[in-house]
Amino acid sequence: MRIYRWLYPLSWLYGLGVRLRNAMFDAGILPSQTFALPVVCVGNLTVGGTGKTPHTEYLIRLLMQAGLHVGVLSRGYKRKSKGFVWAESETPMEQVGDEPFQMKSKFPDIRLAVDADRPHGIRCMTAPHVQPPLDVILLDDAYQHRYVKAGLNILLTDYQRPIYEDALLPAGRLREPLCGKERADVVVVSKCPSGLPASEARQIRERLRLQPCQALFFSTLRYGELRPFALCGGPVRSLDTLRGDVPVILLSGIATPGKLLSDLGAYTSSIRSVCFPDHHQFTMADVERIHRLYAESEPGTLVVTTEKDETRLHRLPLSEEVKAHLYVLPIEVEFLFGGQTAFNKKILDYVGTSSRDSSLSER
Repeated sequence: MRIYRWLYPLSWLYGLGVRLRNAMFDAGILPSQTFALPVVCVGNLTVGGTGKTPHTEYLIRLLMQAGLHVGVLSRGYKRKSKGFVWAESETPMEQVGDEPFQMKSKFPDIRLAVDADRPHGIRCMTAPHVQPPLDVILLDDAYQHRYVKAGLNILLTDYQRPIYEDALLPAGRLREPLCGKERADVVVVSKCPSGLPASEARQIRERLRLQPCQALFFSTLRYGELRPFALCGGPVRSLDTLRGDVPVILLSGIATPGKLLSDLGAYTSSIRSVCFPDHHQFTMADVERIHRLYAESEPGTLVVTTEKDETRLHRLPLSEEVKAHLYVLPIEVEFLFGGQTAFNKKILDYVGTSSRDSSLSER
């Protein structure tokens, strides 16, 4: 973990501003709005990927299986539109952003919208003309958006970069001081090794120093079968088919590709990584680079990408040869130490008993 210690003076000034802002919310000087339906916030304290999208998708599956009408509200990072936008089946990715587009594509029955003004977005989503009315709203990446007082706050922290070892921006990647974790009702240590020892989990719990009322869970990433990009290739194939050192090019534009690269390395050692910045908008120069790398690779090389990157690759003029060997790797969340039952109960108890959006506990 890289900490730029020479930037600590700027981090101190940044932290002073964030603490003042949080104090104004706590004192009621800045207003936090509540709404007459359950609102669940999924977020983190850090800049960069902690697995918010897979965890939000886990919640979508859970709530839909419970027969609830689910709404998801995101700000739509790097979208080209402004204001409130409903995501419909025909809405272009550029209008809502890659992650909301991904979720709407995977779950067409949810009501998904984007709006940087979260209170306004919730009002639009709960207007009388929206039928059927929503039973619950998931706020994606809104932990610092305190103008909405969510009834259940889920805080994610990356196992590979835990918040207690990080520093405030710009020296580190923390968006706010570590004490911000006190607002969480549920804390999830994400992207853990599937074989995380119980002794290490206890050490993490001790270092997090959570309150007794805060529930702690550990999750890992579970990979699905490789599926052909845009149905251009052959049938789906399991990761086991990579064994025997099948050559792979990992094409990713996500915040933290390290774990994905490491996990794929367990199947094949013949792997090259082509990494772009998070939410990267691919250009013609990138297309040429991809074509060149594939032309230089061994015969039978597979190009593996993520679901989020797939949304931004669709409109690129990739060659038929590359598309025929391009596969998408689905990612889901799996809870460790038998935590799935307790986590599900925590969510469903809140949604089922919350007739009005209010905090689970007053601290």
